Amino acid sequence: MIGIVDIGMGNLQSVRKAFERIDQPARTVETAAEITAADRLVLPGVGAFGRAMEELTARGLRRPLVDTVAAGTPLLGICLGLQLLFDRSEEHGLHEGLALLAGDVRRLPDTVKVPHIGWNNLRIVRPGRLLAGVPDGAFFYFVQSYFVEPVDGGCVTGTTDHGRTFAAAVEAKNVFGVQFHPEKSQDAGLRILENFGRASC
Repeated sequence: MIGIVDIGMGNLQSVRKAFERIDQPARTVETAAEITAADRLVLPGVGAFGRAMEELTARGLRRPLVDTVAAGTPLLGICLGLQLLFDRSEEHGLHEGLALLAGDVRRLPDTVKVPHIGWNNLRIVRPGRLLAGVPDGAFFYFVQSYFVEPVDGGCVTGTTDHGRTFAAAVEAKNVFGVQFHPEKSQDAGLRILENFGRASC
């Protein structure tokens, strides 16, 4: 079963319905016990980094989530969920993240429209399980004002350009993340979710 972590800040129903479309059972999880029982986990998110981390902590989910992923359970971060995987964010001050991947979250440059909202193409920079079968240049739907800057560029499988080139898809062992919304990205997005549901870790 795929557990979609509920911190009150994500498109939970959209993500669940997207998994239903590809015949992969998924449901929201709200407790530590539900997190540890899930076969795979999805961390969606819409909103501010600091608030999301406060919610994870207040709901008693931060430590169980980190421990479960450290034990080998696959995790997919979507949009803000991707950013939460990293060490810290500069959004509205400095906030500590889950530190499952090393790196920082930084604001997009003011030389372009921020937030970045709409369709943009993905450049595949190295093979990965999450992007298997996704054509180079495929379009995905983005909503963001910040981007991730990994310490290890080797975890980056796809990039996008908006004011600068930034990581749009990452994977390292059992940790996966995308800056875009696969649940809103039609067939290419469904392929991403299907790949996650079947990825061996």
